[in-house]
Amino acid sequence: MNKDRRKRIAEALALIEEARDILVEVRDEENEAYESLPEGIMYSERGEQMASTVDEIDEYIGYIESTERLEEM
Repeated sequence: MNKDRRKRIAEALALIEEARDILVEVRDEENEAYESLPEGIMYSERGEQMASTVDEIDEYIGYIESTERLEEM
């Protein structure tokens, strides 16, 4: 791979890392909000939706973290 393509990959990885940081921040905020709910609301549709959102964000973070293989190139 030539220097230009390596540079473009590095730029893309930096953007991906920035996106990961944002997702982690949002996930932590949503999880904190969920954990602050009264127990009755935690098990309501709203609470379950919040917990599901946290799980989905975790899944996206996992996808992003799998890009670490590109850094080894």
